[in-house]
Amino acid sequence: MGVATSPARENATERVSPERRQDPAVRRKMSGPAIRTFFNVAAAWELDNEEERALLGWLPPSTFYKYKAGQVGMLGYDVLMRISLVLGIYKDLHILYPERELADRWVRLPNSNPLFGGKPALSLMTGGGMDGLYQVRRLLDSRRGA
Repeated sequence: MGVATSPARENATERVSPERRQDPAVRRKMSGPAIRTFFNVAAAWELDNEEERALLGWLPPSTFYKYKAGQVGMLGYDVLMRISLVLGIYKDLHILYPERELADRWVRLPNSNPLFGGKPALSLMTGGGMDGLYQVRRLLDSRRGA
């Protein structure tokens, strides 16, 4: 399953500088499209609820399930940054691995890169906090020459 993003979604999540994401008006505008796109990526990666919560920074279950049901107010800066990293990882994987199934499975495959210690990238992404997400994003960015 791929994640289709409209130009509006890309504008809402990818093209706003991290500094502007601190502005409440910008965060309010980005929140709905960002969380919907996150859940599309999560579906493509076949994540369970706990993996999704971990990637979002361990939101309280009640908040998480409201978001999952489409009841999104304004996401916090931290959550938007996490979503931005996840979307960047997703995009990098689809650039590096044109075969959609491989790109989407990659986060679960054992990885020989020393960064992962033989474990899947998802282990670092869910267990390493924001830093784990940054590490995976930087690795993939460097592999694609960004």
